[in-house]
Amino acid sequence: MRPTILARTVSALAIASAASMAAPGFAQTVADDESGDEEGLGVIVVTAQTRNQQLQDVPIQVSAFGEEQIADAGIDSTQDFMDLVPNVSFDDSFTYLNSFVVVRGVTQINNADSPVAVIVDGVPQNSQKQLKMNLFDLERIEVLKGPQGGLYGRNAIGGAINIVTKRPGDEFSGMVQATYGRGDFVDLNAAISTPIGDSSGLRVSGNYISDGGRIENSFTGKNVDFVDHDYTLRGRFVSDIGAATKLDLRASYRDFQAGGIYDSQVRSGNADDIVYPAENIEGLTFGDIVEGAMKWDFEIGNGTLTSISAYTDLAENVRGDLDFSNAIDDPGGFAGLGIQAGQGQDLSVELMSQELRYVSDDALPFRWIAGVYYLHTNRDLLTRAFIDAEGTAGGIGSRDQIDNPALRLITLNESNRNDAYAVYSNFEYDLTDSLILSGALRYDLDERRQTDLENGGVRSESFSAVQPKVTLTYRLDDDKLVYGTYSTGFRSGGFNAPTVSIPVYQSEYLQNFEAGFKSSWMNNRLILNGAVYFAKSDDFQFFYIDALSASQIIGNIDRVDIFGVELEMQALVADGLQIFAALGTTDTQIKEYALDPSFIGNHTPKSTSFTGNLGFQYKAPISDTFDLLVRADYEHRGKKYWQVDNLDVQGPLNLLGARIGIENDRMGLFLSASNIFDEKYYADYNPREFSGLTTDIGFLAQPSTWAIEATLKF
Repeated sequence: MRPTILARTVSALAIASAASMAAPGFAQTVADDESGDEEGLGVIVVTAQTRNQQLQDVPIQVSAFGEEQIADAGIDSTQDFMDLVPNVSFDDSFTYLNSFVVVRGVTQINNADSPVAVIVDGVPQNSQKQLKMNLFDLERIEVLKGPQGGLYGRNAIGGAINIVTKRPGDEFSGMVQATYGRGDFVDLNAAISTPIGDSSGLRVSGNYISDGGRIENSFTGKNVDFVDHDYTLRGRFVSDIGAATKLDLRASYRDFQAGGIYDSQVRSGNADDIVYPAENIEGLTFGDIVEGAMKWDFEIGNGTLTSISAYTDLAENVRGDLDFSNAIDDPGGFAGLGIQAGQGQDLSVELMSQELRYVSDDALPFRWIAGVYYLHTNRDLLTRAFIDAEGTAGGIGSRDQIDNPALRLITLNESNRNDAYAVYSNFEYDLTDSLILSGALRYDLDERRQTDLENGGVRSESFSAVQPKVTLTYRLDDDKLVYGTYSTGFRSGGFNAPTVSIPVYQSEYLQNFEAGFKSSWMNNRLILNGAVYFAKSDDFQFFYIDALSASQIIGNIDRVDIFGVELEMQALVADGLQIFAALGTTDTQIKEYALDPSFIGNHTPKSTSFTGNLGFQYKAPISDTFDLLVRADYEHRGKKYWQVDNLDVQGPLNLLGARIGIENDRMGLFLSASNIFDEKYYADYNPREFSGLTTDIGFLAQPSTWAIEATLKF
């Protein structure tokens, strides 16, 4: 599918939307794909506003994927569903768990808070490293775009992601799923659910991944994107304790060992020049994650009191090359000093949180939520650079050299403590049968303290913000609504590593003005949604590296303006045949930057001005026992601006994925492929001007990949 065809399709959708609505606007959402002659595209219920609501009734730009749609689209990782949401990008970088998510131009950065709040079964995931996950045994995924600080609080400056795992059922059941793909990729999933007595249930599920990789190191001849192992075991216990009390317990353990730090030296300085890694030290990431949560629901008066207690212990260690080359290709070595060098980081994060909230009855004309939240974080980061004595003659350097004090170049050792407090409220009021006023107000306070474990120096800072939100929704009829929103978001400031050039980065505050609509037509066989938004960001946070000090640095841009449009269409054009299309535009512009005024007028780092999706899905019986599934997803990504100078730009990308298979209620067999055109591009790119290195470096994205999947349910 050429971009010109996509552009024509999108233009036709925009014209149809504007002609059909009394108050034109633009937005994006995805409905569940269960279809039928009477229900059309079906209805999906979401909890985007902490209440059960039909997706089309929520005046927020929500992309929601129900259980069947997750299966049909073959979603089994964060990357998979992010690729289906316009104005959202998700890319790998540096370590196995590291990633950059960009939502409406707001960017995730290393060693800091995420721009999106991530919630799993009602529990906030408060570390950046928790966003990149293997998805299995899920009930629903919701992606909210635009700042949601009024309800979700700190770090929801770009939006929120709500992931709901499957609850134990009333009957014994289970499933097994096995996938084999290019590069000896193996993905195994299993789940068992059993009732316990009349009012309780237990569900245990697991996931195991190993992967030989597909990106070859041109110096060693080995694949750098391998996964030795990545397995997760998760248990969920639910119980109705009396008529008014419910308990939900969840625990999980994840252990992983995989590749990392496989950037390529791009000597040409051209972000479209594809170069394969050639380091002599093979990168490795290893660690584990332990999580536990306890949720209580108490029916009290005309509402529900909920208590959520959560604990996370996360460790991620990485070892690899620092000069990103070898002594044969680059005899000048690290920074032209004639030596080879390696690096490593040991990250340890411990999180403990407690939330109490009261949600009033949904049936009341005035509905409200009030709550308090507390989070304590212990975050320790040890960063080391070392001389690679074993690789100086062109040999393979050992990762274990990092533990030799005689080879040590740099040691940065920091301990961070953070106490975060919040109080919030949210309300909805039916002014008339058709007009709803809703709002939210939240106050967040972060108290941060950093200790330099090398010299004993201590720094402390506090960051706080008030985050209001106001929305006016007008329902034109049962199938159509328009809305206007003013919303805000806050991402806390913090400390860079000791001794770096920017010791403290400031908190980021964003104000968003948005108008949109949601509409269903022809007995819910056609859905058109859209929104237009304008946002102002003060102290916009961005990330770069300084290899000479082995530091990862967060800085601030004084002011950034963001303007965008979003539009989505989904149609059931015939029995079993759906088509879907969506677009998103994000125009980021630097308005003030005291550090370097020459960058004023530029786009912000890692921003993409245009994204679009186009696809179809066909389901039909092929026998008395099996149905055929055929699906294709096309994604277009516009130019990507890697840094604030806008001198390094990645060209547009066109990515095609497909899935075909047969299935029934108990089993399925599928063949899928991604990046069918085998586009070569970088998932992350750091120009030399912002790294301290002598060349640009790029982190290659995955090439064309295929997989075979078999599923059995019982």
